[in-house]
Amino acid sequence: MLKELQEEKVFKDPVHNSIYVQDLTIWKLINTPEFQRLRRIRQLGTSYLTFHGAEHSRFSHSLGVYEITRKIISQFERNRYADWPQEEKLLSLCASLLHDVGHGPFSHSLEEIFHIDHEQWTCEVILGDTGINQILRQVDPQFPEKVASVIRKKYEKPIVVSLVSSQLDADRMDYLLRDAYFTGVNYGTFDIDRILRMLRPYKGKIVVKESGMHAVEDYLMSRYQMYWQVYFHPVTRSSEIILRQIFRRASELHGEGYEFGFMLPPIRELLEGSITLHQYLKLDEAMLQTVFGQWSDERDELLSDLCRRFLNRQLYKYAELESEDKNWLESIRHEWQEIGLNPDYHMEFDTPMDSPYAIYKPGALPDSKEKPPILLLNEHEQLTEISVKSDIIRSIAGLHRGKYYIYYPEERVLPHVEKLSLETRKKLSI
Repeated sequence: MLKELQEEKVFKDPVHNSIYVQDLTIWKLINTPEFQRLRRIRQLGTSYLTFHGAEHSRFSHSLGVYEITRKIISQFERNRYADWPQEEKLLSLCASLLHDVGHGPFSHSLEEIFHIDHEQWTCEVILGDTGINQILRQVDPQFPEKVASVIRKKYEKPIVVSLVSSQLDADRMDYLLRDAYFTGVNYGTFDIDRILRMLRPYKGKIVVKESGMHAVEDYLMSRYQMYWQVYFHPVTRSSEIILRQIFRRASELHGEGYEFGFMLPPIRELLEGSITLHQYLKLDEAMLQTVFGQWSDERDELLSDLCRRFLNRQLYKYAELESEDKNWLESIRHEWQEIGLNPDYHMEFDTPMDSPYAIYKPGALPDSKEKPPILLLNEHEQLTEISVKSDIIRSIAGLHRGKYYIYYPEERVLPHVEKLSLETRKKLSI
């Protein structure tokens, strides 16, 4: 049940101009320690080492997703669309606000090395012994479970889930605009106002009025450009590689019984795979960077070197390869050993195709994890999947593209260049 604030709260925002909070529950959630923690976690992980303006947080993004959801619901209410379940407004707003509350520092890199699922942690925060859980329970004892079921994409009303998680959702719309703004690029811009005006609730789904198709085309092309120009930028991939190597080396050392000169309980539990919700919520990027600063003086030369590289932006150089030549990759490992380098750490083959990505997928199988397609609603109230009508989307639907790169510490290799094979020198352009 909605309980309005006596006075509306307004956050100034560079993307949406203003973010309006009118409900007491939302205001209380924003002020919990668990949500405030998101101020200390960057939205774009290590991308700030590539795009210096990318210092924005998961906090501002989460507020933005909430605001887009609020605008969509307000539009539905103004137009009195019968297919919108008005009793689900607070649930939709809470799920939008809290959808990223389980993200850890440098989120996706951390998830990959420690097999962490941020959605699972989000549900732990919502359902566990937290301030967020206490506030949600004030609405209804079952309300936390409802919010968690939206995050899990299992809520009984798919229309609520699709606001937060679909191929045209509030999450994607905010992060494209916000990431484009803070990285200083123009690729992620699209006409969000037009899209929001064209959205309709229809028979348990959120669809797009057919006249809004071109705005959706623009949105999907913006998404495509942002992935290849920002999210998969090779310099950012280099910083992610070094970050993953720090965690991998620390895990190896911990498993071997190595005595660290500096260690904090949340990091120890993380390395042991036994981290509790209480300790997980202490993790933020300030803590990790403090740890890296201390580890830069560790006795283990490999760990200390990796930490210094990350903190001082002394990233690995990359060379673009035409293909994945497994024979050559095996031979270069031997060459690395001969010049005194560790091929497990001083060389990494990488392609963005390691991260499954498609610009748009026209269909989803029942019970699959695929998000449902974007549907157009015509004047005769008939639904059509968007790629049937759009030549642009049909041409790029399911499209995968990837480049091959090899990363290595150039300054450690150049003194031994004469010992490398001609093929290696040619491929590395040295």
